[in-house]
Amino acid sequence: MRRLAALLLGTLLPLATYAGDRPILRVSAIPDETPTELQRKFQPLGTYLEKALGMEVKFIPVTDYAATVEGLAGKHLDLVWFGGFTFVQARRKTGNALPIVQREEDAAFHSKIIVGADKKIASLAELKGKTFAFGSVSSTSGHLMPRYFMLQAGIDPDKELTRVAFSGAHDATAKWVEAGKVDAGALNESVWQKLLDEKKVDPAKVKVIYTTPAYFDYSWTVRGDLDPKLIERIKQAFLSLDPARPEHKSILELQRAKRFIETRPENYRGIEEAAEKAGLFKPAASK
Repeated sequence: MRRLAALLLGTLLPLATYAGDRPILRVSAIPDETPTELQRKFQPLGTYLEKALGMEVKFIPVTDYAATVEGLAGKHLDLVWFGGFTFVQARRKTGNALPIVQREEDAAFHSKIIVGADKKIASLAELKGKTFAFGSVSSTSGHLMPRYFMLQAGIDPDKELTRVAFSGAHDATAKWVEAGKVDAGALNESVWQKLLDEKKVDPAKVKVIYTTPAYFDYSWTVRGDLDPKLIERIKQAFLSLDPARPEHKSILELQRAKRFIETRPENYRGIEEAAEKAGLFKPAASK
C-alpha cells in the first residue's frame, strides 16, 4: 500500500503541489542579489501570478545557484528565474527544463568590467597582474561570459591575474571594487545601472573599462513535466504584463524589464558553447 501511495503521489507531482485543495506554484530565483532584495522584487510579481493563475504562489529562497538547479531537477521547484548558464546546467541535468519567457533586454544582454577609479587600468590588457572578482561561479553575466570574453581577448584569469575571487553576487562585486578589496570585477549591466540609479555605488570611485558583446541571458524556466496547460498559463501571465498599466508597470520596473517576450532552449546554445570553451563544461556527449 505504501508503494502504491508513493506511485500515486508521483503521478500528481507534475501537475501541481497542493496545500489542502489549493494548488501551489513553487518559485525560486538564483541568488544574484541579496536575499532581501530578491524578496522585495518578487513580492508584487507573486501576487500578480496568484491572481492570474488562480493558485498559491510560494517563493522559496535558496543559498546558492546550484540549489535552484537541484530544486528543479528534484521537483521541489516548479518555476525558476535562471541565468543563461544555470538554465543550461538545469537543462543538462533534467533533459526537459523549459525556458518560457525572458525580459526583452535578455535577448541582447551584456556584462561590465569595472575597476577602481584610482587604478591606472583602461583596458582588458592592463588587467594582467591585478586582483579580480567575479560574482558566483555559476553566474552567466558575473562569471562565465566575462571569463569567456577575457579569454577571447588573450587574458586567462587563472594565469594572468594575481588573484581571482568570487563575491557571490553582482552588488557585492561592485562594493568590493569600490572599497579596494580587488582592483577590478565583473557584473551584469542591469545591476550596475541599478546601483548607479539608486546611488549605491559612487561613480567617482568606480568606472567601467569594458562592455562585453551581447548574449542571451536570464529566463523564467519551468519544469518540463508540468501540465502543458499550466505552462501556457504561466507564459501568458508574463506576456500579458503591460507597461501602460500602472499596476503592471511597477512589477516590470522591479524586474528591471520593459516587457517579457517568449524564449526557447535553442537561444542558449551559445551560452553552452561559451561554457565549454571556458572550461566550465565538458562538451555534450552527443557532440
